[in-house]
Amino acid sequence: MGRGKRVTYVLVDGENIDATLGTSILGRRPRPEERPRWERVLRHVQERWGQPSAGLFFLAANNELPMTFVQALLAIGFRPVPLSGDAGEKVVDIAIQRTMAALRDRDADVVLVSNDGDFVDGIEELLDGRRVGLAGFVEFRNNAFIELGDQGLEFFDLEYDVHAFNEALPRVRIIPIDEFDPAEFL
Repeated sequence: MGRGKRVTYVLVDGENIDATLGTSILGRRPRPEERPRWERVLRHVQERWGQPSAGLFFLAANNELPMTFVQALLAIGFRPVPLSGDAGEKVVDIAIQRTMAALRDRDADVVLVSNDGDFVDGIEELLDGRRVGLAGFVEFRNNAFIELGDQGLEFFDLEYDVHAFNEALPRVRIIPIDEFDPAEFL
C-alpha cells in the first residue's frame, strides 16, 4: 500500500463469530469447511469501498499458538494478533477496543467483524465522517448497533452480503418477497 492511500482496517473478532456460528447457528462446533472464508471478507470490503483493506484477526492464544491457522491467515493477507492474559480476561475484546481507539487518530475506515455489543461505544466514536461497517450475522447482531445505522454505520451479513461461506447455513431469516423462492422450501 502506497503512502497516502486510504485504507480500510478489517478487525475480526474470530471468537465471537466462531461462537455464534457454532452455538447459535449450527448447534455444534463448526467443521473447518463450515467456517468463513476470511479472504472473501477482505475482498468484499475492498471491492465495496474501492480501496485497499488491511485485516487484523484477533485471537486468544493463551499458551499455544495455532500455527496452522496463523499461517493460513498470513497466506490470505490477514495479520494475526494472538493475545494472552489473565484467566477470565477478555483479551480479544480489550485489544479490539484499544485498536478502535487508536484508529480515531488515523485517516482510515473501519469494518468490525463481530456481533458483540461490547464494541458499540467504540464504533460510535469512529462515526466521525469516516466509513464504518459492521459485519456479522444480522439476526445475532447486538440491537444497540441498529441505532448507529442512522449515524452512517453500514451493515454486512457474512453469508448474504459477503458470501463468506461455501455452503448455505441453516439460518432462519425474514425473506423479502422479491427474493422468495419456494423451491428452497420444497
